[in-house]
Amino acid sequence: LSIALKAYSTRSGIEAMFKDCKSGGYNLEDSKASVERLTNLVLLMAIAYTCAGLQGQLIKSKGQQKYIGRLKELKRMTRRHSNFWIGLYGQMWIAALESCRDWIKNLMLIRPNKRRFFQKGLKAMALIQTAF
Repeated sequence: LSIALKAYSTRSGIEAMFKDCKSGGYNLEDSKASVERLTNLVLLMAIAYTCAGLQGQLIKSKGQQKYIGRLKELKRMTRRHSNFWIGLYGQMWIAALESCRDWIKNLMLIRPNKRRFFQKGLKAMALIQTAF
């Protein structure tokens, strides 16, 4: 029984990785690449996947994943996003903040009663940026 449980737990990790590389992240199934090109693409994805996973792990270790993966299912104690997902969307979150920085400053001026929430988000962003 313990061998079967160990094999199943390994399988669930592999399933999550497949989802990350397919519809949940890099969308590999829609690449329509030749064998040679697909081989190069998979190698590049492995490097990018590792980087995003390590960045996500670092973001989680700083306790800032709640800003990136806010969605939480009812009755679930933990968020369901992988380190890869947190790392990948952390990069997008940083890019979005850079393009919206002026809006954020204006909103902080318009809504002084919400300023501490904006500042908390900006502090989280500074911590998230250290992962990159």
